[in-house]
Amino acid sequence: MDTYRKRLIRHPLMYLTVIGLIGSILLFFWNFWFGAAYAVVIAIGLVYAWRIEKITFQDTEKHIESLSFRMKKVGAEALLEMPIGILLVNDKFVIEWANPYMSQILDEETLIGQEMFIISEDLYSLTKSEEKREKTVSIGDRQFKVVYKQEEKLLYFFDVTEQLKIESKYYADRTVIAILFIDNYDELTQGMDDQARSLTNTIVTSIINEWAFAHGIFAKRISSDRFLAVLNESILSELEKKKFSILDDIREKTAQKNLSLTLSIGVGTGSSSLIKLGELAQSSLDLVLGRGGDQVAIKQPNGKLKFYGGKTNPVEKRTRVRARVISHALQDLINESDQVFIMGHKNPDMDAIGAAIGVRKMALKNKVEGYVVLNFDELNGSVSRLMNEIEKNSDFYNYFITPDEALSLMTDKSLVVIVDTHKPSLVIDDRLLKRSEIVVVIDHHRRGEEFVQNPTLVYMEPYASSTAELVTELLEYQPEDEKLSKLEATALLSGIIVDTKSFTLRTGARTFEAASYLRTYGADTILVQQLLKEDIDTYIERSKIIQTVEFVYPGIAVAYGGDNKQYDSVLIAQTADILLTMKDVSASFVIAHRSDGLIGISARSLGDINVQLVMENLGGGGHLTNAACQIKADTIEEAVLYLRKAILETLEGSNEE
Repeated sequence: MDTYRKRLIRHPLMYLTVIGLIGSILLFFWNFWFGAAYAVVIAIGLVYAWRIEKITFQDTEKHIESLSFRMKKVGAEALLEMPIGILLVNDKFVIEWANPYMSQILDEETLIGQEMFIISEDLYSLTKSEEKREKTVSIGDRQFKVVYKQEEKLLYFFDVTEQLKIESKYYADRTVIAILFIDNYDELTQGMDDQARSLTNTIVTSIINEWAFAHGIFAKRISSDRFLAVLNESILSELEKKKFSILDDIREKTAQKNLSLTLSIGVGTGSSSLIKLGELAQSSLDLVLGRGGDQVAIKQPNGKLKFYGGKTNPVEKRTRVRARVISHALQDLINESDQVFIMGHKNPDMDAIGAAIGVRKMALKNKVEGYVVLNFDELNGSVSRLMNEIEKNSDFYNYFITPDEALSLMTDKSLVVIVDTHKPSLVIDDRLLKRSEIVVVIDHHRRGEEFVQNPTLVYMEPYASSTAELVTELLEYQPEDEKLSKLEATALLSGIIVDTKSFTLRTGARTFEAASYLRTYGADTILVQQLLKEDIDTYIERSKIIQTVEFVYPGIAVAYGGDNKQYDSVLIAQTADILLTMKDVSASFVIAHRSDGLIGISARSLGDINVQLVMENLGGGGHLTNAACQIKADTIEEAVLYLRKAILETLEGSNEE
């Protein structure tokens, strides 16, 4: 009634009453009878209006009471009859009330008094999450979306089984485009006659068509070394489960015909646009070829990548023509710049230092100042000995500068050259990348997802033994005004020797040609051996790590350092190398704490196991036979668990980045 009184105060009748009273008073002063008559009329009108308002109010109250009753009835029916499960639990997650539909779902007469988690263990994580209050759980053969109201301790269960089936069918039928590329087709068929080339084409086409037909894929040859394949997500899922066995099939079947062909596949998925799928497929193929071929890359619009294959060592197939073209392009960039700053990766090794010294020499050959950017606090072992040798016996030690010095010297015309890495997160100081508009990348590692943004020139050859080898080849096409000094040639040779393990791994004909070129300029193999020597304490530390070795998988050895000690990254890598020489070891992994607070893992392989994929699974990278990563973990035991999981995923499942 209070609300009603407030409404009456603001009602037009009240204003009309006030106006009538004022009018009556005025008329009384003018003429008594007119005033009295006017007052009677106003009173009758007000009584009538008041009566109508009262009847209207009573009707409204009845309507509201009726509506309220019906709403309560509907609410009760919705709570008890609608196909939505509802649970009310207490602070200990014991069920205090459940609607009939919830009991029907679980085929229980009553749920009261039982723990909520008997319904599904997945509900435990839902109640612990501070942000996500929704989760899809399985109950029997049905799927339910569960919404948790924390304050009310209330859970709603919505049956989304049919919705998920429709979604699953939609995603399974989405189009996928793949580009298949025969890696070494041109090199293999170059010297063949027409008949042999035709036979080779028939063999390759037959293998791919049989594979495509068996899996329901449309495949069409679009050039001598390329096929276009159209499939859907469900077929792609089956291919992933089989880890793209076509890679092994084409390698083994062509080897039987003495052809030794390998296949690279770029896959575009996750988009409804055919143009976008084609771009993703081509981008994936470019990435695979940059990693050495004989692999599959699957790319989605959000940049998510999966890799399969990569079981073979890349076959050397770069040409002198490409080296000459890159060398001349780099020469033009050097001549257009006022200074060249060369930078390798953090904790540089002999390959990074040797390659940087070689690029600085290119700048000098073109009469441009060159500086090698180093963090002197990160130098150790053989690199420290090389720097001491340079300081004592050369005139270019002053051209090794810190990142801060480099930044103070840089101008808008300065050129930055990155060697032995292509990942911005691994360079000595990424501020130089952001400062310079002209960036060149020279690297021998297989390309990963992370890459220097918008480089002007890229020379990446995973077929090369080392970056020092690539730089040596580039030097051969530079002006001869400035000759390589003995120490510069020795530094480059040291990089090749370290990365090839004294010419035993990843060594091709071009590797020996580069070494021969350096020897003609006086590269000192005796000095190389002195630089690479290790002290007795290092040897003992390495032996202690080897004592911890255990086999986590047939042929895969894992050793680790102590939790209370930090180890040098070079020592970790050397230990992995030593383990690989042991009997019955096909791949080795060494785990230890680093000085930067991370845990480092060095991986080595004889080629049967792709350690690059294992390390990429943990955020690292490298080569088929030589890779590494750094991870955040509290203990070595935790890091070993991560490594075990990555090994199993790589050997038995997919590798996802």
